[in-house]
Amino acid sequence: MNDLCSVILRRCLLLELQAVNTSSLSFSAARKGNAYLRLQPVQKRFAVCYAAKKDTVDKVCEIVKKQLAVPEGTEVCGASKFSDLGADSLDTVEIVMGLEEEFQISVEESSAQSIATVEDAAELIDKLVAEKSS
Repeated sequence: MNDLCSVILRRCLLLELQAVNTSSLSFSAARKGNAYLRLQPVQKRFAVCYAAKKDTVDKVCEIVKKQLAVPEGTEVCGASKFSDLGADSLDTVEIVMGLEEEFQISVEESSAQSIATVEDAAELIDKLVAEKSS
């Protein structure tokens, strides 16, 4: 088995690495007739994203429930979309105004339009509060 590993290692050392593009790599041998290895891209298995503070998410959930008069027992969490909770554009404006009042911040219109979920709102709030503090 060690002999086979040695042969493979020696062959790998003879290979030249050629970057074809950012989504694949191919290896070609210095000599004719050797095989090549091509790496294919794979789908993302998970994504790392910034998460808002739990306290901020909880406060945003409370404000959203209050502004939209969400029925008792309806779950509102970070992933909850305002539209799924029955909010229209006017409701979203009222939610943003409630958030501005609660957190003593000012949300620009362009930023407000990008808010679709409770988590979006909480992340924006954390960012604006941090900017205000510094």
